[in-house]
Amino acid sequence: MERMVSAPLAKRARTVKEFCADYSVGKTLTYAEIKAGRLRAVKVGDRTLILHEDSEAWVRSLPVVKTGAPA
Repeated sequence: MERMVSAPLAKRARTVKEFCADYSVGKTLTYAEIKAGRLRAVKVGDRTLILHEDSEAWVRSLPVVKTGAPA
């Protein structure tokens, strides 16, 4: 019987360090976004975690770079 392999599920939560690596941002920016309320984080003991859906909501909320064609 052949074993079916499915695509890996997205991590449900990331540490701040993992979030920074995954989204190519620094810790200072990450904590500033959390403090400003633009990025939701949760605490588990001493650890700060960012849930997958919160990281995706954050990245979708970022402004789009506007390119203007010369007039």
